[in-house]
Order: sequence, then C-alpha cells, then structure tokens
Amino acid sequence: MFYRLNPRFLLRGWQRLPYGLVDRETGVVSFVYKRHFDAINFATGTIDFDLPLISPEVCKAAEELASFGVLEPCKRGEGARSPEQEYRFFDNRFIQCAHWSITGKCNFRCKHCFMSAPDAKFGEISHEQALDVIDQLAECGIYQVELTGGEPLIRSDFMELVDALREKGIVITNIYTNGALVTDKLLDELEARGVRCAFTLSFDGVGWHDWMRGIPGAEAMARKAFERCRAHGFPTAAAMVIFDKNKDVLRETVRELGELGVQSIKTNPVATEGEWEEHEDDGTLTMDEMYQIYLDYIPQFYEDGLPINFLDLGGFFNVSRAYPERFWVPVEHHCTDPERTCLCTSVRNQVYISADGQALPCMALAGSADVARKDFPNIFDIGLKACLTDSHYMKCIDYRVSDFAAANPECAECEYLLSCIGGCRGAALDEDPTFYLGPDHATCGIFKGGWIPRINEVASAAVERYLAGVGTES
Repeated sequence: MFYRLNPRFLLRGWQRLPYGLVDRETGVVSFVYKRHFDAINFATGTIDFDLPLISPEVCKAAEELASFGVLEPCKRGEGARSPEQEYRFFDNRFIQCAHWSITGKCNFRCKHCFMSAPDAKFGEISHEQALDVIDQLAECGIYQVELTGGEPLIRSDFMELVDALREKGIVITNIYTNGALVTDKLLDELEARGVRCAFTLSFDGVGWHDWMRGIPGAEAMARKAFERCRAHGFPTAAAMVIFDKNKDVLRETVRELGELGVQSIKTNPVATEGEWEEHEDDGTLTMDEMYQIYLDYIPQFYEDGLPINFLDLGGFFNVSRAYPERFWVPVEHHCTDPERTCLCTSVRNQVYISADGQALPCMALAGSADVARKDFPNIFDIGLKACLTDSHYMKCIDYRVSDFAAANPECAECEYLLSCIGGCRGAALDEDPTFYLGPDHATCGIFKGGWIPRINEVASAAVERYLAGVGTES
C-alpha cells in the first residue's frame, strides 16, 4: 500500500505547534499528532506501508489520515509532492486569520462609527505598504484574511490586493462592507479569480438603516447588495447595532434579511466611542435593556420558523437552524483549567491589523481611547513577525483566566469566574482604558443579574413549541 499527500494540503509548523496541515482551498489550518506527521513523511509514493519496518502505529495513523482525505492511495512512484507542499516552519506564534482594515476611509457617514471613518481618522496606507502587509502575512504563515475598513471597496487598487493575496496563497474568507459598491462587475471579477468569500453587510434595522448610516438610500443599497450576492452564489451575513430607535424592528429585520438570503446575523449594542459620542441622546440602551430585548426576541425567532441559518444576539444567546434545540448561552464557556485557558479564544486565533498598521487583539480596540492602544505594536515599525513573537500584543492575547483572577481579587472569589472567564477585553477597556485585565461588567451582569436561568426557561419553551409545530423529521 502506497500513499501520497493530497495536493490540497501543505505541511507547515509554528512555534509550539510544529505539526500543521494547511488546506490551501480554505486556508484552514489543522494540527495533528507527531505519529500522523510521521505517516505523512512516509507518504511519498515510494514506501510500501505493508512492509514490516513500518510500525503498526504509523500504519494506523496513515489509515486515519486517508479516511479524512489527507492521504490518498497511489501507485508506486506517483506520490511526488510539489515544492509548495513541502514542510515549512514559521518562527512565530500561530494565528489562523488576519482581520485587516485596508483603509480607514469610508463613503458613508455612520453615526456610530467607533473608528471615525467618515473623517478618515486612521487614513489609508499606500499601495506599496498594502503589498508589504500581504508579504508579512505570508512570511508569518497566515493563510486566511478578512478585509474590512472603513469601507474596503473604496480602494482603487482593491482587485490588485486580491490578486496579491491569491498569489501568496492567502484565502479571503470575508469582506465587510456597507454594500454600496457591491456590483455585478465586482462579483464577476471575484468569481473569475476563483474567490468565493462571504460578504458581511451592516444592516441596522428596517426603516432605520439610512438614519444610522447618514446616507439616503443606504438601506436600498444594502438590500440590492444582498440580492446580487445571492444571485452570484456568495454567502452573506448581517451585523446590526441596536439602540432605542430601532429596538422594535428587530423581528421584522431578521425576517426580511432571511427573505434576502442572508445566512446569519449578529447583533450588538451601539458602540459608545467615536462618532456616537455626538448622538448618545438618540438612544443608547443600558445592558439590562438590551438583555430584555434579546430575551423577548428569542421566542419570536422560533415562532417565525428560524428565518435565518444562524442567530447571535450579542453573545447573550445564539442558535443555528440546523440544531434548533442546541441553543448556546454564556455559561457554556465553562473553563476547567484557568492556567491554560486564554481569556479570549477569538483573539488567540485572529489578529486585527488597523488601517494604520497597528496590531491589536480585536477591531473593537481601534475605537478605544489612545491610552488603551498606545502600547500595542505597529507592523510597519517592528514587523508582523516580531508582533507575533515577543511584543505587548502577544502578552495580551496570551493572558489566561488565572491572570485575570490574580488582577481582580473580587472576581477570583466569584462563583461565576469559570463561566464568564473575564468577559470581553474590548468592553473592559471601554470602562477603564488603562486596565487590559479589567472586568467586563456587561458580561458580569448576565450572570449576576440572573439572566442565564431566564434564557434557558424562555428558549426551552420556545424550542418545545417549535418542535411540536414543525415535527422532528430531518
């Protein structure tokens, strides 16, 4: 029995994670045990796995890899790998995806823009600098990127950047846009390049989107963009901020997005930084008000037949249409080892690169006070590899639950610590920009405010009614 490595996969390794497989079609990295890597090393089409010198452990590992399509049976001598497939080690920590603001400029004037894109607070890097960022992503072994802004599609060299990313084998997984520039021509050009990414559009409520975005016709443009993406086969998602004026159209909005083919929606309260400071009188909600809105909507979502594939109510509740009874609530974060569990798993897998080149744990920090961002490195100053090796950025994303407990004695004694695991760092910095390890009182309120049992009660009843109404056939 001879095996070869499926041409779809690349052999890669990083600091502390030396045995990685990159799926070049999706950019997804999977890590395997050393015995699997040993089996892959023998899978060159020249070594017979039936020979006694191949250990039973390696043979079993080869069979497991073949069952997942990583290895393929082949004839003797037909297992040669391309140079690109050969093992490469990156001397930095592993990051799965870069969330990159390719511009700080925008063609809308959103009332809640936390990075003040209407005034281009962070500007826009040059074409040469953007190509340098792409080179640095490749040099660090980052195989996925999400493009955002500002409004990413306003860059005149947008398609040139797409081509540069493709040339480096970096997969574009998502484009975040307001939709105004999502044209048939754009989608045709992406299709011609084999790019089949998702588009995530902001949509702030039926009848309220124009008001929030500061542009007449913004809602119609977003709807048209959703329709175009569906016609071309590009998956879509929506992001909605909720405030006092649009809180009553959540149900109608989700229904209509479902009719437009949108596959998921994530809601959040309006950010209180940046442009919104001038509009806070227009309806910032308290967290308890937000939670009540979410709780009231849960049964409505089920009553409407789960109109979209995935609903995320701001980390308060989420559920997928595929498994309507398996809803998620924050308590399921439960941590068993505070010394090993990172405060935020999302930031441990994704780096945010701001429009001016700063490496930050997440995009929310782009709108934080300067004091919250001042110690984070800029990749144009020290390079992305240094950011991902030994920097303030690495220190922050490596913080564990035990570090949070040590910095917050009151939280260390809290019965909910191993469930809340510190909450959101962006939210904590909103409260105190000088204290990265500070508590997130919004998440704290979900637990101490008794919302968890209420979510379970309301959602369980909604599930029961839904299943009774539609049956349980798959």
